[in-house]
Order: sequence, then structure tokens, then C-alpha cells
Amino acid sequence: MMEEGSKKIYGNERREMLLSLLKNSTAPITGSKLAEITNVSRQVIVGDITLLKARNEPIIATSQGYMYMNISPVNQMMKKTIACIHTREQAKEELNIIVDHGVTVKDVTVEHPVYGDLTASIMVSNRQEVQAFLDKIKKTNAALLADLTSGIHLHTLTASSEAAIKKAEDALRAAGILLNEKN
Repeated sequence: MMEEGSKKIYGNERREMLLSLLKNSTAPITGSKLAEITNVSRQVIVGDITLLKARNEPIIATSQGYMYMNISPVNQMMKKTIACIHTREQAKEELNIIVDHGVTVKDVTVEHPVYGDLTASIMVSNRQEVQAFLDKIKKTNAALLADLTSGIHLHTLTASSEAAIKKAEDALRAAGILLNEKN
């Protein structure tokens, strides 16, 4: 194996290498790390990932880095979209409630008055990932998408069972975070 950063890798060869790295990784890989491995800039990696996505490769960008979404029929995950409403200060509570029930928060969607539905990947499955996500929001002084819609937003949740999602929903409802007909 080539030493990281020792030789610049070009074009299709680099994209195939990125694809291989992502497919074989069980954790997200940052754009900076991929740039270091291939001896190119992070911006080149962003372009490469965009080209791979255009080829319908199931790559997502998360707050922890890029991931290849291996679709395995053996491990069929349950998926559900829920509607939530809360203050910015309650974001940590909301995400922790969900992950504490063994549920992954895949993304967040808001309805923007100009752009329509805006969806961003979150991909948090445990408290450590929730904290890293929130630390990145704070460090970059970024807005939460829900800030654009007075706290109203959707989350796509995935879990190994419907029961786990149901328990997370019940806990969100008890915390006053789940949007319902009364809100």
C-alpha cells in the first residue's frame, strides 16, 4: 500500500480509490483525511464526491465525514419520518432522546418558503455523535435548519425495530418535542 500523501492520484483512479475507501470503512471519513491520502486539496475531494454521487453512488456527507451507505437486505432497517418542534436549546435533548432508544437520526428536513424542502444529513446514533454534531454547529456558528422554521422540522429515523422507533416517539411526545395535531 502506498504511503499517505506520497503521490498525487489523478482523476478516475482517485475517484475509484475514494469509492473503495468509503465502501470498506465502517465509520465516516473526513474530506480532509481523504485529501491527505490522495495528496489533493479538500476542494478536489468535494468535487470527486459530487461526481461519484452523480453516478448514483450512495455516498452521504455527515457532520463526521463521508459515508457509503451499504444497502444490505439481510439487515433491513425500519424507517420512519417524524415531525418535531422545539427551541434551539432543546436540540441536544431531542437528539439524545432518540439515540438513547437505539434509533439513528438520518437527516433533518425543513420547508423553506423559497427553496421548498431542504434536507441535511445528520447520521447520529449515539450520544458521542450527537455531541460531536452539536460541537461542530457551535464551532462553525452554523444555524440549525429548524431555526429557519421556528423550530418545526422533520427527521428520518432508522432502527432495527418498529418498537425502538415507537419508544423514541413516546419519549419525544412526553418531552413536548413531537409535533402533533394540538401544536
